[in-house]
Parts: sequence; structure tokens; C-alpha cells
Amino acid sequence: MARSMMPAPGDWNVANPDRPAWVLIRFDRQTGNGVLLGDAAGAEVMAGTQVCLFGGRSKALLTRRPGQPARMGAMTEPSQSLSLDERRRLAMNGVERHLMGRHPVSPQDELRSIIAELDRSDDPTWDRYGDGGPVAALEGQVAALLGKPAAVMFPSGTMAQQSTLRVWSDRLGSRRIAIPGLSHLLLHEQDGPRLLNGFEWALLTTGVTTGGVVPTVDHLTAIPGELGAVLLEIPLRDGGYLLPAWEELEAFSRACSDRGAPLHLDGARIWESAPYLGHSPAEIAALADTVYVSFYKGLRGLAGAVVAGPEDVIAEVRLWRSRHGGTLWTMLPYAVSALRGLREERPRMAEYYERALEMAELLAAKGIRTFPARPHCNAFRVFVESPGDIVTERVVTVMERERLAVTPRWGDSEDVPGWSWTEFTMGSATMEWSAHEAVDLLARVLLD
Repeated sequence: MARSMMPAPGDWNVANPDRPAWVLIRFDRQTGNGVLLGDAAGAEVMAGTQVCLFGGRSKALLTRRPGQPARMGAMTEPSQSLSLDERRRLAMNGVERHLMGRHPVSPQDELRSIIAELDRSDDPTWDRYGDGGPVAALEGQVAALLGKPAAVMFPSGTMAQQSTLRVWSDRLGSRRIAIPGLSHLLLHEQDGPRLLNGFEWALLTTGVTTGGVVPTVDHLTAIPGELGAVLLEIPLRDGGYLLPAWEELEAFSRACSDRGAPLHLDGARIWESAPYLGHSPAEIAALADTVYVSFYKGLRGLAGAVVAGPEDVIAEVRLWRSRHGGTLWTMLPYAVSALRGLREERPRMAEYYERALEMAELLAAKGIRTFPARPHCNAFRVFVESPGDIVTERVVTVMERERLAVTPRWGDSEDVPGWSWTEFTMGSATMEWSAHEAVDLLARVLLD
């Protein structure tokens, strides 16, 4: 007699594994235990006990980690009343292993890691409103890594890029920004850049199938009139993590310079791009006037970003950080986690890229397509001939039964009916599997 609606917070409909009768369990999220109500009133169910949730065959595990509320996880046969997204959220709580990206980590362990990193610091003091302490150390280190005279930290990349483009557009007297049609600013920022700063978009490219995806000199030449700045995203994530060839990037940089338009690099994944381009982050950054980098992606920082460029430009960018509300009382935790990422993760980017190349080749041999066929960085898109909900069902079932997260959610392909896709990113968790083990696992989960 499975329920069709979720019970009230703290109440779970369960079947006692030792009794056929249905009973109600009052679950204490603080202690991790539960008390059976009704005809079994007073019987305790300790954290770790298997009970049946919503249906007689739907087993779940009450789990509690040190310092955290108890929670439900590892459901083996979930109720049909739950959506895929609800099942995925429940199952994620019980996941113990990941195939892609980084390892799952509790807030407590993450904060302990940040404290340990702070203990390594030459200046383990607070920054104040972004000045001094680890924030200053991070800005100096990123400026050096990118070969730029100055750098400024932001709490978010969205704020960092808008502030930078605002400085350039004010200097050149034009709010027109040349930008790829698949840029993060256009697809994921709720029209904020236009609404907050009045930017006008001059599209270098318009989508996946029209006129190419990665901007070229020809795309820039086709845009008439004055420009306040040109933005290039490397890699172009929503195009499939695509990069230009090094020679194309050099030519694009020269075209911007000849036109008198400052080139700003959305280098959120510049660290991941260096192996494919065959040049260091400093050599890549030398082609642009300003560069934005992110810390919470491949470098597994808590959050935060830095913009690097000429001293006078960065001084103005710093002013716009304050105007956008980004001068926090302290950014110490974000800065320390970024310093940790630069030390631990940045040196592994070539390793992750090589694994991406190896896995893409092995996946192709299994009949699983990747785009690009030969990846440009440590991430790519994966395609299978099956609807997105069916593939997601397989992925979620593995999460529930094996406590293993294999891929993110899948979506239907807009271009090829009957096919679906997701993104796959190499990280420290991936490297705990051999390439053959990882591909065999993906084939088992994704294919009929």
C-alpha cells in the first residue's frame, strides 16, 4: 500500500522487515534513530537499520554521518510515486563513490582541509574586505601564473566578468560586446549583464549548427561598428568544451588588437585548456588584455574567481567589485581553498586530459559516442541511442543499489531524435579507476 504523496517531514511510512503489517516511523534527523508508532509503538529503529520506504520492496538505509543530521539513502527499489529527480536527490545522500569529477566530501571534511591548508600559509591572517591575508597571496600567485601585472579576487565569476566588461566598455565608450552565441553570459546569467550594465551583444556565432561554434577571425570581421570589448570563452562549454587551435587563437588575438578592441578571455577552465593548446596559462593569457579564471570547477575550490590584467584596468575592476556588492568582509575560506586547488589540482590537468583522450577512444569502441570525438580538455559530451529519461533511470538505479554516481542527469538530444546526452568530466575520482574499468562500467550502465 504505497503512498502516493510524500509524508510530512519526520514521518516515514515503512514496513517492519519482521512483520507484514504497515507501521509509521517517527524519524529523528538529529539522533539518526527512529521510533515506530501505531501497533509497534515504542520500538526503536537505530541509524543503519534497513526499513521499507513507501512500498514493501522499497528498502532504504537510515544513515548518519558525524556532525550531520541523519538522512535516507541507498534506496534499492524506490516507489513509482517519486520522480527521477526526487529519487536522484534521495540517492545522492547515500553515494559513496563517484566515477567522474571530484570525490564526495562532507562540509566538515572540507573545512578541515581548508584549515590544514591555512596552516601551510605564510600569512594565516584574515583579509579585510578583500585586502591582505590569503586573498592577497592568491591574487599574487594567479597574476604570476598568468604573466599579468595585477589581479583581483571576486566571490563569483559572474560578477568578475561583468565588472571587467564594464571597465572596458566605459573606456571605449561602447556597450557593444562581441561574444559567442553559446557564451555562459548569454545562457546562464538570467540576462543580468544586459539588465545591470546595459551591454549590447554582437554575436560572433549563433549556435551549434549555424556558422560554426568556436569564433574565428572571419566571425569577428563580419561584425561592423565600434566594440567595447571582445569575449572569447575557452573552452566553450556549451558547445561541447571546444577550443580553437593555437594558431587560430593567435590570429584572433591579432585581429582584436588591429581593430583596437580589447580581448577578454573567459578562462574559467584555462588550467584545463593548456594541455590541448600546448602552451602554458601565461602564454595563453598573453594573447588577451584581461583574463578571468575560476576556482570551484577543476580546482575544486569552494567558490571564487580572479581577473588578471594591467594594473590600471584591474584597479578599476576592483572598484566595480565594490559597486556590484562583491567586497565581502572576508573571502578567506574561498581564497584558501583556491590556493589548495592551485597546489594540488592544477599540476594534474595534463593527466586528466590524457585520461579523457583514452576514455573517448575506448567509449567509441563500445558504440558510445563522444563529442568532440577527440576531446579538447578533460571534459566532453557523451551520446547514446536511447531517450534521456531511460538512461537517467539506469544511472539513478545504480546510485540507489550500488551507492555509485556514474554520470549526471541525461537530456534528450535536440539534433538527433531518440538519442540523449550528458557531460563527463575527468577528475581525481575518475583516476581511481583504470580507463578500461571506467568505460566498462559506463557501458554496463548506459547500454541495453
